[in-house]
Amino acid sequence: MATGKALTEEMQNCFGLHPLKPRDRIIATARDLFRKHGIRGIGVDAIAEAAGTNKMTLYRHFGSKDELVAECLRDVAREVDAFWQEAEAKYPDDPLARLRAWVIGGSECLGEDGRGCEIANVAVELAEDEHPARQVIEEFKQDQRKRLVKLCGEAGVAQAELLADTLILLLEGARVSRQAEGKEGPCARFVVSAEAVIASFAPGSGAGKRARAAEKIAKAAAPASA
Repeated sequence: MATGKALTEEMQNCFGLHPLKPRDRIIATARDLFRKHGIRGIGVDAIAEAAGTNKMTLYRHFGSKDELVAECLRDVAREVDAFWQEAEAKYPDDPLARLRAWVIGGSECLGEDGRGCEIANVAVELAEDEHPARQVIEEFKQDQRKRLVKLCGEAGVAQAELLADTLILLLEGARVSRQAEGKEGPCARFVVSAEAVIASFAPGSGAGKRARAAEKIAKAAAPASA
C-alpha cells in the first residue's frame, strides 16, 4: 500500500484532480514554468510542487533538470510534427494551401502569450554546447527548414531554399517583435508580409532573377577569405 506523498498522488488521480500521468504532468508543468520564467529562473523543487509530485518522482522519470528541459523541447517538436501531419491531411494535393497554413500557424503562435518560440527561447539561454537540449534544438530547426524548403519546392517555387529561409527569418523576427513591442507592433503584419513574400516568389514573378542578382551583390560585398 502506498504511503505519504505517493498515497496523496494516487488519491488525487482517483478523484480526477490530476488526469495526466505523473510524467506527462511534469512535462506540461515544466513547459509552462520554463515559458514564464526561463529555464534558469525555475528549479526542480518548484516544478515538482506545481506538478503535484516530488523531486524523487521527477528524477526517476528524467534523471536531471537538463534532461527534463530536453524532453520538454521534444514535446514541442511532437506538437509541431502533428501540425505538419494535420496540414498534409487537410490539403493533400495543395502545397500552396499547406504553405499558407504554415503562415497562419505561425501567426497564431505570435498571438498567444507573447513569449515566443519555446525552443528558440531555450537556445538563447543555453550557454553549454554539451547540454542535452542543444542537439534537440539543432535537429528540430534543421528538420523544420528541410520541411519548409520541400514544401516551397512542391508549391512550384524555383528558389525554394531562399523563400523558406526568408519566411523563417520573417517569423523569427516577428517573434522577437512580439516580445519587445507587443501584439500591435510589426508582428501584427506578419501574415500580410509573409503572403507578399510568397507572392513575390511565384512562378513568373521574376524572383529567380532578383535572387541571383542579390547573391552576386552579397558575394561582391563579402570580405575576401585569407
